[in-house]
Amino acid sequence: MAEAAAPSGRREQLAAALAAVEGRIERACTAAGRRREDVHLVVVTKFFPASDVALLAGLGVTDVGESRDQEAAAKVAELRCAGGADGFAVPRVHFVGQVQSRKAGSVARYADVVHSVDREKVARALDRGAQAAGRTLDALVQVSLDADPDRGGAPAKEADELADLVAGMGHLRLRGVMAVAPLGADPDRAFADLATVAAGIRRRHPGATWVSAGMSGDLEAAIAHGATHLRVGSAILGSRPAHR
Repeated sequence: MAEAAAPSGRREQLAAALAAVEGRIERACTAAGRRREDVHLVVVTKFFPASDVALLAGLGVTDVGESRDQEAAAKVAELRCAGGADGFAVPRVHFVGQVQSRKAGSVARYADVVHSVDREKVARALDRGAQAAGRTLDALVQVSLDADPDRGGAPAKEADELADLVAGMGHLRLRGVMAVAPLGADPDRAFADLATVAAGIRRRHPGATWVSAGMSGDLEAAIAHGATHLRVGSAILGSRPAHR
């Protein structure tokens, strides 16, 4: 169903873009002296249709990222209905956008991982939502590297305390940290700062080993500074469709 709705040639386009990004990741891992299998690709599919996700799944993509609750909930429902009939496994869903506490219950029903836990209110709302859904969510503390409130994230000096809170919740599993490099800043410096915060949290919570950092334009710098999860959208899917 979903794949049938894809435009002609879309699969080949996505396959070529995936191969190009994979080449970048492999070269960056080699340069950093890291194993390729320790870096996980999350393809950010926000604003793109379920048909693209189905094609990506058929190409071996196991993890996708979404950031708008209403769009993501509908897309995941469509994919889960289509997956059995069309024979593809629905990828793990990573919620990578800012979470509104009033929508946390909805996010908790379909997301497998939430990258953007940046304040106590959101953490508690996600925990309640996961409990109601009978689930446990993987959670990352989002760290602000530039104090820009529009981009989300807890200040670095508050990240330890927030991580402690998340780790103590019954239906959230603390996995690590996430950050977005500040606009116009040197990503090397930004991701080095994130690595320092991540190391501090790991000392308190040894299982919090994930570092979600790096996007289409700066994934090499993220890998150099220990990123375990890359959130790549436009380099694979192309320019974002017109906002609907």
